[in-house]
Parts: sequence; C-alpha cells; structure tokens
Amino acid sequence: MSAPTTSRDLTTLFPDEVVTHALLRLITVPGVAGQVALITLDNNRDHTRPSTFGPRGLASLDAAIDAALSASPAAIAVTGKPFIFAAGADLSGIGFPDWQSARAMASLGQDTFRKLRESVIPTFAFVNGVALGGGLELALHCHYRTLASNTAMVAFPEVFLGILPGWGGTQLLPKIAGPDAAVTVIIENALNQNRMLRPHDALRLGVVDVVLDAADYLEQSLRWLVGVLDGAVSPVRVTATDDEWAEALGRGRLVAQLKTKGAAPAAARALDMMELSRTLDLDSGLRAEGDALADLICAPEFRAGIYSLNLTQKRAKRPVGAPDRALARPVTSVGVVGAGLMATQLALLFARNLHVPVVLTDVDQQRLDRGLAGVRRDIAGLAKKGRVTANEANRLTALITGSLDYAAFAQADVVIEAVFEDLAVKKQVFAALERHVRPDAVLATNTSALSVTAMAAELAHPERVVGFHFFNPVALMPLVEIVRAPRTDDATLATAFTLAKELRKGPVLVADQTAFVVNRLLLRFMGEVLNCIEEGTPIEVADGALDPLGLPMTPLMLLQLVGPAVALHVSEELRATFPERFTVSENLRRTVEAGLKVLVGWDDEGRQAPADEVVALWTVGDRPSSAEQVRERALGALATEARLMLAEGVVGAPEDIDLAMLAGAGWPFWLGGITPYLDRTGVSERVAGRRFSAGR
Repeated sequence: MSAPTTSRDLTTLFPDEVVTHALLRLITVPGVAGQVALITLDNNRDHTRPSTFGPRGLASLDAAIDAALSASPAAIAVTGKPFIFAAGADLSGIGFPDWQSARAMASLGQDTFRKLRESVIPTFAFVNGVALGGGLELALHCHYRTLASNTAMVAFPEVFLGILPGWGGTQLLPKIAGPDAAVTVIIENALNQNRMLRPHDALRLGVVDVVLDAADYLEQSLRWLVGVLDGAVSPVRVTATDDEWAEALGRGRLVAQLKTKGAAPAAARALDMMELSRTLDLDSGLRAEGDALADLICAPEFRAGIYSLNLTQKRAKRPVGAPDRALARPVTSVGVVGAGLMATQLALLFARNLHVPVVLTDVDQQRLDRGLAGVRRDIAGLAKKGRVTANEANRLTALITGSLDYAAFAQADVVIEAVFEDLAVKKQVFAALERHVRPDAVLATNTSALSVTAMAAELAHPERVVGFHFFNPVALMPLVEIVRAPRTDDATLATAFTLAKELRKGPVLVADQTAFVVNRLLLRFMGEVLNCIEEGTPIEVADGALDPLGLPMTPLMLLQLVGPAVALHVSEELRATFPERFTVSENLRRTVEAGLKVLVGWDDEGRQAPADEVVALWTVGDRPSSAEQVRERALGALATEARLMLAEGVVGAPEDIDLAMLAGAGWPFWLGGITPYLDRTGVSERVAGRRFSAGR
C-alpha cells in the first residue's frame, strides 16, 4: 500500500481549482458581549460560478477557522457570497489516481469542518443561498443554522452522482434532523432526479433551525444569534426511537431498490453509513464514511455520473450546432395551437418563464374552455404548494387566454402546434397559420416523430419552421429536441435555441429523421422487449430483464407513461421508415384497440407486476427467452440504432445521444448516458466491432 496522500499532494490533482477564499472579519453586534467572528466564503466569481471546495479552498477555510478561534469571539458564523453559500466539493479533480488520494480528500474536508463542530465557542451557519453537498455538510458541522427565504437549492446530490455525502453528512444529518428526514434528503430526493429542498422544506425536515427573510437576512441572522447566546432561542433537536430508526432505514432501502434495482451501490452504502451513525461514536462513523466515499469515488458509476453531470451542466448550456444568438428574434408573444394536456403544459411553461402573453386555440369552445380550466387548476396547484405567490398566480392566469380564431396570433413571435399526431392535420394547421401570422414569426411543431420537412413543404416560408419537441411532463423533463429541417434558416434556429434557454431547458440539435433521438431509441429497445414477449417470454421476465441497468422504469411502465396510443403511432412511423429493424407489436395494437391505459399493477408482496387485463389480452408464442437473452437483444438494438444515428447525422456526436437520454428519458446518471454503458459492458464492440468513444 502506498503512503497516505497529503493535502499538499492533493493540490496537484486540482490544477484548475477556482479557489474559494474564506474571509474573516470581527464585527460588533448589539447585545453580544464581545465580538462575532464572521467568515465569508467567496471565490471572486459571480453567482453563475458557485463557490466550491478544493484543497486550496479547504486550506483557506481551515486557516480562517483557526484565526477565528484564536480571537476568542463570542460566536463564529460562516456565510457565503450573494445567493451562494457553498456548492460542495470541486469536481474538477475527479481523476484521483488511487484510493488513497480519494480517501485523503475525504479526510481533508472532515478535518476542516470538524473544527466548527468541536469548537467550545458557539458556531453558526448563515446559509444565505445555494447549499449543496459539502456546502450543506459545512452547515451541519456548525451548532446552529439559519437559512435565507429565497435560497434556490439545498440538497445532497451525491447519491444521484454515484457517491455519498462524505464530509459528515451521513453521520450528522440523522442526529440533527432524525433518520426519516435524513433518508428523504440523502436517498429519496437524490434518486428522484436530484430533487432540491425549498427553504420551507428544509425547515420542516429539521435541516435548518429557522428561515429568515432575504431582504435583511444577515441582520436577522445576527439578531437570531443573539437570541441563542442569551438563551431566548433554543432550537429543537430530534431524538428517534428504535422503531423510527427501523422504519426510516426500511423505507430508504425500499426506495433504493425501486429506484436503482441494485444497479448502483451508492444508495445502499449511504444507508449503511446512516445506520452506523446510530450506534458508533462520531469519530468512528466519520472514518467509516470516509472509507465508503473513497470506495465509491473509485467505482465506475461515479466516473459515469461526472460525465453525465458535465453533459447536463456544460454541453446542454453550450449546445453544439447552435447559431449565433445575435440572430435570434425577440419573443414577446406566443401562440399555442391545441388545448389538450401537452398544449396547456406548454402554455403555462411559456407564460411562467417568459412572462409574455400566451394565446391557446382549439377547434371548438368546449375543448378550449376545458383546456383553460386545466391551466387554471395547474396554477392554483402551484400556488397551493408555494411554488408561486398569489400575485404571480393572478398574473399567470391573466397572461394565458384563449381564442377560436387564428387571427389572435397576428402579433405572435412564435406559434407552436401541439395537435393530434397526424401529418395531414399538422400541415393544415400550418397552412392556416401562415395566412394570419407575420412573415417573420417562427412556426414550431411539438411532433414526437413526424417529418418537419413534410409539414413545411407547401408553405410560402418553410424556412421559419422548426421542430421543438418537449417531453412529458413538460415542467419536469429538461430536454428539448430542436429539429432542423433542410430549409430551416439560422434566424429560426437561433430563436429556438434562445427560447429553450429562456424556458430553462437543455436543447439538443437533431436532424429531421423519424422520431429523432429519444423516441427512436426507446421504441427500438422497447420493441425488442415486446417481440420477446410475443415469441413466448413471460411478460414479467421480459419486463424485468433490464433491471440490472437500474432504469427509472421498466418497459411496461414506460409504455404506460408514454401512452399505448402514442407508442403505437411512433412505432408505425418508425416501421414505415426503417422496416428492416422496427416492428409493430400486435399486443400493443390490441392494447390500444381495447382502450387499456393501465399496464402495470402490484402483486400481494408489493412487487411490480403486469396488470391482469394485460395478461389476459396479450398472446405469447412458444419460443421463450431468458432475462439475460432479452437484455442482450435490447442492448444490442440500442447499440445498433445509436451507431446508425451517428452515421445518418441525426446528431453530431455520441455525447448528444447521451445527453438526450439523460434529459429526455431520465436515464440514470450512474450509467453515463447510454454509449459509455454500452462501451463498458462490451456491447458496442460485440455489435459494431468498436467502441463509441475509446477515451471514455
């Protein structure tokens, strides 16, 4: 075994570290006998580059804490730069050469933060903004925590990335907030597409002691500090019973199994560490936590997770192929054709993010009224959950109106259609729109599979037509497939990319080929699973064959979410375009004809199982496959289709396929998209004789 890595050695692994400096000042606070040592974390960048901790940043904080302790103040408080407390570890040094290096980084963070916990002087975290991962752990090491009411994000994203909170999170949060809250924050939220805590959630769960108004947050935090010091304020700490511990850990293991199906070790290791926090002294627990963190950092799932993170944080924000933003036209008014579920989701998304008027249309007043009523219900739901204020809810309601006349789109800068997936219908819609909208208005289609080129072929201005394909549910899924037809001009494309950014979506540029990227891949592998069932494989065997990947849902669950009718339509389009590879399942056709929409049920032991109606309706042959054979066929189909997409120029690089699957299909981060997984498992070479990316 090599010698332990020192903090000096670690700095060589972070050559690009943007150092977060810890700035100490001693301040006088009325009501406090003595001074308060205030440490401010700041990396000298604006809010778009959050403060993070690498070796140099931790050294700066360590020195500031030592200086604060030496000054013997009445209290020590840590806060951040505007809108940012701290966003955790600097991930630029992810390439740790060995386990010892990873373990040394775990120790460096723990040893720095523990000085705040072990201080005989009261310590406070004034969490004035984003607190993620190590930033939240820093706050937990302090004796007390306040939180600004406008904080955008509080979370432990580690399990989502394939590791665990390793600077004290698994040991401290169960002791401070209780095991049930710790399971929610560390396991459940992380595995639920990295859900963030809002301030009121953090307070309700006991992660922080108080939420204070943002306008004068520092002043209020200091007044609250005075209350703690003089005994007027006494925050409550949770003590859990044995039964509560057992129930919380049991829930955590159930969530982990349902979400990962054992495909990634991080959740199980995090739960093990949380369980240790119940019985071990803190020092022993931290040592175990540090060992577990080092193990996971060296595992392939974490490297895949970082690759995924870079795609969603960098490539999605600087999309490949986007024209110069200067060409984009301003969007001050939007039209939405249709008033069904997808159309109303789009209307609310545009109004909420662009703050511009949105007009809905449909073929008759009854459908239009039903759509507008649905929008109002969604807005009321947002207000009830605290996602929007009452004033904002009123403003959104006023922004979204309806009309039966396309003349209402006369001044619209963008009109998007979300009508029935039929090419003739969509062509009629665009032909009618062109008689009413301005010549420079962008016409967008939310089609999931149809040819954008064909839709625009007979228009006077086909150059202003673009595909703008969202995924359901629109508010949650971050992907937009931007489809460039051969005649789409740069100004239209630039407007689409700029619009995607303003809608807080990550765009991927795709060529106009049937089903584009996500639906083409999903229907390809789902088609193989359905084929295996029709050949004779038991439904539950085929449906569970991909469990070792830890996908967010099985093929039947995905089919249920997409909707059997939509899946059948896309299958038929793909079959027409690629008859040599795509099939149309007769079982799926019978499902649609029977009007079945619920395909998945649960057995007596709480396990997922095909619905009885499906079992009764579907027919199977006499050539069953094993789960391994089904999986091999499905993955081989994915590798083949991804390779063909690249050859056809549907996307420019494997990274675009990976980003699309991550953001549009909820592909687990720990798989690294799809092409790295196919490379790691040897499927790429088995199918095509080469990897998608030899360097990954």
